[in-house]
Amino acid sequence: MGDLIIAFSNWIWGTPLLVLLMGGGFFMLFYSRFIPFRGLRHAMKVVGGKYDDPNASGDITSLQALSSAIAATVGLGNISGVALAIGTGGPGAIFWMWVSAFVGMATKFFTCTLAIMYRGKDSSGHIQGGPMYVIEEGMGKKWRFLSVIFCVAGIMGLLAIFQANQLTEVLRVVLLRPFGLDWGQTSRWIIGITVMLLVAVVILGGIQRIAKVASRLVPFMVTMYFVCVFIILFKNLGEVPEMLLFIIEDAFTGKAVLGGAVGQVIIIGARRAAFSNEAGIGTAPMVHGASKTSEPVREGLIAMLGPFIDTIVVCTLTALVILVTGVWKTGERDGVLLTLSAFEQGLPGIGKYLLMAAVLIFALSTMFTYSYYGHKCFNYLFGADKADYYNYFYLITIVGGAVTSLSVVMSFVDGMYAVMAFPTMISALYLSPKVIAATKDYFERMKILDEE
Repeated sequence: MGDLIIAFSNWIWGTPLLVLLMGGGFFMLFYSRFIPFRGLRHAMKVVGGKYDDPNASGDITSLQALSSAIAATVGLGNISGVALAIGTGGPGAIFWMWVSAFVGMATKFFTCTLAIMYRGKDSSGHIQGGPMYVIEEGMGKKWRFLSVIFCVAGIMGLLAIFQANQLTEVLRVVLLRPFGLDWGQTSRWIIGITVMLLVAVVILGGIQRIAKVASRLVPFMVTMYFVCVFIILFKNLGEVPEMLLFIIEDAFTGKAVLGGAVGQVIIIGARRAAFSNEAGIGTAPMVHGASKTSEPVREGLIAMLGPFIDTIVVCTLTALVILVTGVWKTGERDGVLLTLSAFEQGLPGIGKYLLMAAVLIFALSTMFTYSYYGHKCFNYLFGADKADYYNYFYLITIVGGAVTSLSVVMSFVDGMYAVMAFPTMISALYLSPKVIAATKDYFERMKILDEE
């Protein structure tokens, strides 16, 4: 079964999906006349709350939506995903993660603008957003089969199995093994059940509680992680420029790990970027679709900050720590253990404990937000009155993730992300002229407002 999952993941992440994600993203970047660069300053003002409207329809503020989306993206994708990228594709994979991130900013702008433009109502009459509603409301009922495909893949792929797996590994290596308390599979079961109970306390309280917890945890966890990373980089300052050049050189040679297979390096970079910042997958539009706003373009501008913060900033810092400490040459393929080695080498004695704390907070905050995504997919398919049953399924799979091997877990998530990307990107490309028309209108109105 594990081999089948890995084979499916490798097959679906072939050329067609790469063309759709990267090619579609490049199209949106050019079509929007480079909105990620033109709209960045205005997006920062919006995040600061300058244009918040408390009376607008929706459940949460735009800042809470961004925090919740970042809680799901700035997480183990940055700690483990980057390490996996380097372990399997070499340092050059990081360059292709950068390219994917800038392209992903444009993709997120389009998909999250559409999430507000085409909100729908669930069976209880509550306003909802996400690719499934964009497809049904924007493209018409005849395209509903794409919504169904997206939601089925979302229910299966937006589980916290990767986070549970990597958190379990860190706790075993840092806390249990040194004291002779690691009992192998038994320890995995105990950690899995404990984490499941912790997550249950938050997710059974709904999106308001998830957003509240995420908006408090995200700034704290990002600050702590940054401090540790900057200390390690400062200690190895002389090597940083050399490693940045090495990333660019290896991106076009692929010599470091794959013996010149540049195409494979690009695929690994794009896969890990998609897992890390989720641009084009369709998860962020679900949480941004719940924002209290009546301005679709404004929400799109906020959403596009996600890939920048996640991949350009946080992933790059993690990659540099792994490279300057030299641990990437060990050939370690288990993502989080490679980053753990880098922290232990960079901050002897305390590094592994600080990373363990970061992994704990990163993993939990991601688990809170992911539950909301799957809940929305379940709601769409089976109705609002049955949606809460999904949470119990979600909680049980946390234990499954803790006791399963990393390669199977990662391939399963990758495969489902790929399936979700097809409906998301098809709808975004199909409705892209609507986004461009709304963008022109929005900036013309904002010009008038700023002049007053």
